[in-house]
Amino acid sequence: MNIFLSNPNIFFIIAFTPLLGSILSGLFGTSFLGKPIFNKSASHTITISSIFISFIGSLWVFYQIISGEYSFCETHLYTWSFIGDVTLEIGFLIDSLSSIMMLIITSVSLMVHIYTIGYMSDDNGYQRFFSYISLFTFSMLMLVMSNNMLQLFFGWEAVGLVSYLLIGFWYNKPTAILANMKAFLVNRVGDFGFILGIGLLFSYTNTMNYHELFSQVDSLVGISFFYCKFFSIDITLISAACLCLFIGAMGKSAQVPLHAWLPDSMEGPTPISALIHAATMVTAGIFMVARFSILFEFSSFVLSFIIIVGSLGALFLGILGVIQNDIKRVIAYSTLSQLGYMTVALGISSYSLAVFHLMTHAFFKALLFLCAGSVILGMHHDQDIRNMGGLYKYMPITWITFLIGTLSLVGTPFFSGFYSKELIVEATKHSNIFASNIAYIVLLSGIFITSLYSFRLYFLVFHGPYKKTDNELSDGKFEVKNLPHESSFVITIPLLLLAIPSIFLGYVFADNFLFNGFFNDVITVNSEHNAINRIESNWHGCFNFTMHAFTSIPFILTVSGAFIAWYICLFNNNLILFIQKHFYLFYKILEEKYYFDYVYEVISKSARSIGLFLWNFIDNVLIDGFIVNGCAKCVYFFSKISRNIQSGFIYHYSLAMTIGIVFLVTFFVFMR
Repeated sequence: MNIFLSNPNIFFIIAFTPLLGSILSGLFGTSFLGKPIFNKSASHTITISSIFISFIGSLWVFYQIISGEYSFCETHLYTWSFIGDVTLEIGFLIDSLSSIMMLIITSVSLMVHIYTIGYMSDDNGYQRFFSYISLFTFSMLMLVMSNNMLQLFFGWEAVGLVSYLLIGFWYNKPTAILANMKAFLVNRVGDFGFILGIGLLFSYTNTMNYHELFSQVDSLVGISFFYCKFFSIDITLISAACLCLFIGAMGKSAQVPLHAWLPDSMEGPTPISALIHAATMVTAGIFMVARFSILFEFSSFVLSFIIIVGSLGALFLGILGVIQNDIKRVIAYSTLSQLGYMTVALGISSYSLAVFHLMTHAFFKALLFLCAGSVILGMHHDQDIRNMGGLYKYMPITWITFLIGTLSLVGTPFFSGFYSKELIVEATKHSNIFASNIAYIVLLSGIFITSLYSFRLYFLVFHGPYKKTDNELSDGKFEVKNLPHESSFVITIPLLLLAIPSIFLGYVFADNFLFNGFFNDVITVNSEHNAINRIESNWHGCFNFTMHAFTSIPFILTVSGAFIAWYICLFNNNLILFIQKHFYLFYKILEEKYYFDYVYEVISKSARSIGLFLWNFIDNVLIDGFIVNGCAKCVYFFSKISRNIQSGFIYHYSLAMTIGIVFLVTFFVFMR
């Protein structure tokens, strides 16, 4: 294996220039230090320049990796502390997996930064927003570039913190405050499992470093962590650790039941929806499982659990997108569904497919979110798709780029999303891991649902009549005031640039990523789990695969979903009212999002009641009142009695001593 011999300072520059831009914008572009020094132009110039430098560096690193010139580089940056013989360090591990993540993060972040100039131009927190999104980019880079679990956890928590700040960016808006608190608390549940997994691995391997950990995997196999003879349950150490790690991924990547925070996070500004909830933070869990693939391969139980969780998300969370009327929430539920596809890919040990779909999804989903933001601006901040229609006439660039993103999302042949999504379904079909056969049916159903809600959104927004209420003039005629308008070039340029990888990325990289060993040195798959090998035996190139898809079941389901959406939205809108009326119970369940929020509310209220009981009775009454203060009262009581014995007369003391001696002699006589 070749070693990356280039100057490792490039990694330091890639990771820390966004942090520098964030600090400069945050300190000198806001009133943090008093009167702002940087105006809006200076703030966005500094932060965009820093992201651009990181992007160029990431592009250069990725080119050298994909060209085969180098394989990996591990570099030590800083020794943080020591625990006995264990060194806790800050360092970078650059390989095929981290290089593609670096490129995704910096490229999407660059587009979002440029887009933000137009979208947030009238916002009072303009400079603060740029500081936050640059800080988020730094945090995500530290996560994916880390060479040890400690730094991974730092990046993991840092992106959670900054997402809290970004979701609640409009801190005067009550719904935004509730949404960022919900995201923060739900992720703490997942992070608790995540740190338990890290702690388990550290306690048995005595190392935080990836390579040192992975080199000890053989010694970890077979170690029993929990055994119950009565139920014949034997959980190995690796299974326990992997389950805890995946619980962390469930929180960060919004998997059932830790998914409820992501749709509500749409309360934040639209650019962060593209940055956090399409391309970066929500994919951190997918990246982490792929990084630890060598461990997950030794636990079929955890892999099956991952398949089940991913399948539930891919179908049932996608169904919720069908009834949403907020343009951003439809796309948010689409993200939940697509994350389910990635999770199923992880469960069937097709880690490279999960990363491949992560990559294609990052671009077409970022495109859809940014297009949604353009529509919101064009509609004068109205997000209800029932008030839209016919926008293709007013917003041609947004219309065509939104269509490209939609076609890629539903898996239209020759678009990027088709290759990654179709291959996940195909790999699931060939997998022999428990629950994969059910997952195959679920994913096929999910294809139809994805097409249905995606084209419903597209037709309602861009086709049909414009639905805004007309305004009556003095002569009795009507006109529509404030017609929609195309966004400025600083918004449409990122849309056009993101549309390019949304079309071509899948076709260009499918062969290299999946069948030419791009991830061979990073991802480990046991031979009995390798579903991609079964696909490779029938693989004859991207073009032949694409042409064959036109007669496949997924394509038929995609067309069916698009046709039904077209018919309902443009020709027979009364059908929706009919379904709502005659399937009210089912519609109510979907409207209440399967009542997950109510379950969370019951759990939180129960936990609060238990906490109040422990505080009022256990703490105040039992501990403070009975034990602590009770001991003091006992001492005071006996001291008050004994104080009366201290008379000062010597014959009283002699009598007490005599009585004591008689008692002791009597006691020892009877004890003989």
